[in-house]
Amino acid sequence: MKELSLNILDIAKNSVKAKATQVCVTLNETDDTFEMIISDNGCGMKQDFLKTVTDPFSTTRTTRKVGMGIPFLKLAAEQTGGSFGITSVHESESEEHGTETRAFFHKNSVDFTPLGDIISTVITLIQGSPDIRWIFRHSMPDKEVALDTDELRAVLGDDVPLDNIEVIMWIKGYLEEAYAQSE
Repeated sequence: MKELSLNILDIAKNSVKAKATQVCVTLNETDDTFEMIISDNGCGMKQDFLKTVTDPFSTTRTTRKVGMGIPFLKLAAEQTGGSFGITSVHESESEEHGTETRAFFHKNSVDFTPLGDIISTVITLIQGSPDIRWIFRHSMPDKEVALDTDELRAVLGDDVPLDNIEVIMWIKGYLEEAYAQSE
């Protein structure tokens, strides 16, 4: 993928399909490194499937027999000298179930993929699955951008859905302003 934000979108959509009620997207960035962590409380994966999840021919899709999102993310991280890991606990194994995907990149590598349009990714996730608790946090050397949809729900109440266009436009403006600070 041309942007890491598209990988985030792909993995977070997997969390939605896994019936997660909470998805956390955490980005930790220094001057030299970039780490992405996506965790959820979805149904998780059984260990036999987890062992094959980085194989492009291992997929739960029924529309095609290949799944390239996770294998491409793993390759993108490793090409920068970074690392990739995924852990998961299936709902049949524990009440504390879910999946965590981690990718670590060295930004000074010629193979580092840019983050891209993370604001549009966050908005797409919230608008597409407004009932999920989305927790987004991007830590950078000079600032932190954070958004928790439970905080928005506390202010808006039950009568205003998060996919309301006015709410979505407010989220967009809030994120744009947060990223613009200190630039």
